Amino acid sequence: MTSEFTSNKKRLFDLWAPSYDFFFLTIFYQAVHKRLLEFVDLPSKSDVLDIGCGTGRLLNRLAANFPDMRGFGLDLSPEMLRVARQKNNHHPRLIFIEGKAESLPFAENQFDAVFNTISFLHYPEPQQFFSEVARVLKKGGRFYLVDSALPSSYLSIAKVRFYSKQERENLGSDVGLSCLGHHYIMGPVLLSVFAK
Repeated sequence: MTSEFTSNKKRLFDLWAPSYDFFFLTIFYQAVHKRLLEFVDLPSKSDVLDIGCGTGRLLNRLAANFPDMRGFGLDLSPEMLRVARQKNNHHPRLIFIEGKAESLPFAENQFDAVFNTISFLHYPEPQQFFSEVARVLKKGGRFYLVDSALPSSYLSIAKVRFYSKQERENLGSDVGLSCLGHHYIMGPVLLSVFAK
């Protein structure tokens, strides 16, 4: 089931990739990223990971704001990554690679910060995802989770799930991540900040 689910999501985002940045999403993500950046605190020479990076917009914005930052973008869709590499304004500081959120191809304690923006709702194994984030995050590191926080529910047609503040806190707490707070940054879009 999970393998078929993942393959279907991958195909969907591969098809969407060439036109992804031309939809209303460009304006939406720009607004979400601008608000998110108000809460981001990175140490100098930090290493960051953006899981579900899509076309790489957040990493490019982070790199512009934090000139000594190095970042990895990970996405399931090779087509999204192709677009991200074409739009990479900060090479070689930014690297984009293919992979699954639930089995990150990185070492333990590798990152000062991990970001996940409007993609957590797609993940079929939320607890495994949180476990992987905790594994790759350095002690004292931050995890910035941004997603819709509509009432806790699963939309079977779209195969997405929304998580409440409490559900997010529970997922984090189960893997040793402390929730530092929640911030509504745009309508129902909620930023939850965790620390290891």
